[in-house]
Amino acid sequence: MKRERDLRTTEKGRVSEMTEASKTEALPPHAQIIQMATAYWISRIVYAAARLDLADRLAAGPRSAAELAGETGTHAPALHRLMRTLASLGVLTERDGKRFALTPLGEALRSGAPGAARATVLTLAGPIGWKGFEEMMYSLETGKTGFEKAFGMPVFDYLAQHPDEASQFSETMIGVHGAEPEAIAEAYDFSAVRVLCDAGGGYGALLCAILVACPAMRGILLEQAHVATGARAYVKSQGLDERCSVVEGDLFEAFPAGADAYVMKSIVHDWSDARSVAILKNCRRALGAHGRVILIERVLPKLAKDAPDTVRVDLHMLAVTGGRERSEAEYQELLEAAGFSLGRVVTTRSPFCVIEGLPR
Repeated sequence: MKRERDLRTTEKGRVSEMTEASKTEALPPHAQIIQMATAYWISRIVYAAARLDLADRLAAGPRSAAELAGETGTHAPALHRLMRTLASLGVLTERDGKRFALTPLGEALRSGAPGAARATVLTLAGPIGWKGFEEMMYSLETGKTGFEKAFGMPVFDYLAQHPDEASQFSETMIGVHGAEPEAIAEAYDFSAVRVLCDAGGGYGALLCAILVACPAMRGILLEQAHVATGARAYVKSQGLDERCSVVEGDLFEAFPAGADAYVMKSIVHDWSDARSVAILKNCRRALGAHGRVILIERVLPKLAKDAPDTVRVDLHMLAVTGGRERSEAEYQELLEAAGFSLGRVVTTRSPFCVIEGLPR
């Protein structure tokens, strides 16, 4: 009987999901537009949950807002309303006595959970991402970043001055791009590379994935000082510290010599054409006659509908970093301006392509 009840409950849930999906599809155009306009409600609700560490506080079992209000510094009735809404989103589940527990979805918001969702939410739905988009009209009127208007400095200068947020940002890059290193290592043949330098590689997730795939390779990770400490810890945690050195430096000053290939993932898209060419020229100076530069980037399609996430990320670049996503032809122009020719573009099972530049 219990199994029959479970099956009926599961089937009922599926019917409910299908009904909700049908309702969404059936919405008239004006209602769909309004739904888009209120999408920020969800991001700010999830941000509040991450900011208050609710997932960590509920890890040991169900608790009520009244029990959590003191330690979170919140108003208990207001916190209950937040937790009730999180339950409606499937992040929490509501129990008797106005108590709430974590769901599997909510577990992903715990500190240290696989995928770094908490850090990613705090970065992208918090001040770093939010303030840039809040000044979107300024960006559209001037072509400059909303972030700089809001904070008075470029985002990477801000991170250099705020180490805690910089560390959170590095975790965010693992959260956003965590599934991609394996796909890149699988799609592109790195086996002929003896020494690979990952320039601006954050904590080194991509470089470590490539080193695991290529046991004879050695690695160099180039990062700024405020990222390097975390990078060394990450590389060591992967058991690769004897094959990979972490070098402190700046992409706009010089690249370390000694590598026969330099990889940059999600670096060029952060910058204007002029700044991107400056980075690539520094790479060209460090590279020998037979080496290569490997850019890992999203590539804009001819039609936006073919890659909606890419065009949304492009708008994020406008609002926050001042960079942009580019087409294959635009990447070819950047490479040629820096002394490279476009070798080939390799697609992966991720949204990213491998763009190979060869010295001219």
